[in-house]
Amino acid sequence: MEELLEISSQLIQTTQTGFKRYLYSKIEWDEKLIGIKGARGTGKTTLLLQYLKEAQLPESHIAYFSLDEIYFLSHSVVEVVKAFYQSGGKIVVLDEVHKYPNWSREIKNLHDRYRDLQVIFTGSSIIDIAKEEGDLSRRAIIYELHGLSYREFLSFQKGINLPIVKLEDLINPGFSLRSHFPSHFLPLAHFQAYLRSGYFPFSGESERIYFKKLRQLIRTIVEYDMAEIKGFDIRNGKKLLQLLYLIAQLVPFKPNISALAEKTLIHRNSMVNYLIYLAEARLIDLQYPAGISVALLQKPEKIFLNNTNYLFALSENKPEAGTVRETFFNSLVKVTHKVQYSASVDFLLDGKFHFEVGGKNKSGKQVKDEMTWIVKDDLEYPVGKSLPLWVFGMLY
Repeated sequence: MEELLEISSQLIQTTQTGFKRYLYSKIEWDEKLIGIKGARGTGKTTLLLQYLKEAQLPESHIAYFSLDEIYFLSHSVVEVVKAFYQSGGKIVVLDEVHKYPNWSREIKNLHDRYRDLQVIFTGSSIIDIAKEEGDLSRRAIIYELHGLSYREFLSFQKGINLPIVKLEDLINPGFSLRSHFPSHFLPLAHFQAYLRSGYFPFSGESERIYFKKLRQLIRTIVEYDMAEIKGFDIRNGKKLLQLLYLIAQLVPFKPNISALAEKTLIHRNSMVNYLIYLAEARLIDLQYPAGISVALLQKPEKIFLNNTNYLFALSENKPEAGTVRETFFNSLVKVTHKVQYSASVDFLLDGKFHFEVGGKNKSGKQVKDEMTWIVKDDLEYPVGKSLPLWVFGMLY
């Protein structure tokens, strides 16, 4: 127990608080039970260590425990947190809860027993809070942390601090995007760097090392985190990696389930579930038509990789420009808006806004009404109904 508290103290003291993820300001920190989901590498641990560091409480009143510590193989979370609480503890962070059996039941017990103790927990994006024992979904406020936006990348890596742009402002004809940013800001100067290696907070190293880390991250998610999914046989991890690699060469595409099954030796009846597993792990995104329950579908209409960095790390050849554009748009817009498949344009947002994504020569023939816009990757600022691609990285 003392060793855990020493580790906690050291981590809190050495955590930097200069740059904070977008989610930090959105969390209702007054709540007593908070859960944060997210894919590996997005910065959940750092975010919560920052919160503890700025809590303005004595060191003995705050604690960070990672549940993948060996200590928890022979000690329960309940007994550790009980001892911490009886010593004056006020805030406890439980990291990597999916690594600990019966975590949801024990967290529920802690919340019910110690009403003045704030419990914050983090877990993989794979876990389904609503289906866990203990029914935390009614007790906890759950957030999800996504990768860096282009705006966050500019702040984190380049020291360029810029305001958020809301979609409703961006599509407003009376809104001046140019005056929204400093006059010296060059929006495309670092855009390609972000597309290649800016989505995760551990970017900034050599690109070769970064891509190697990404591939290792993907293997860890598939070979270890997938074990937390009920019904998934981890012995099929190799097939899942093969499927992901195949998808990386094809995206974005409308899946042919039989063809994917044949190439990966995954049974056709299991293929849709495997795609859902990869989506839950935030390795891919599945796009469905508007107005149809996902649960009733046999397959998604379109598949994307989760972010452009995965494209560059997994593609055998340089990804096509069109693929990069659409992957970027999808990965950033989905954080703040509902993205759905449309048969007439590339993307349908919130069930009413239509966007066609392309390069500088993209024509405006798809703009048939006031609810449709063209998105181009060579623009610095809007021109009529054409919007710059980069600005969709400023939504959070």
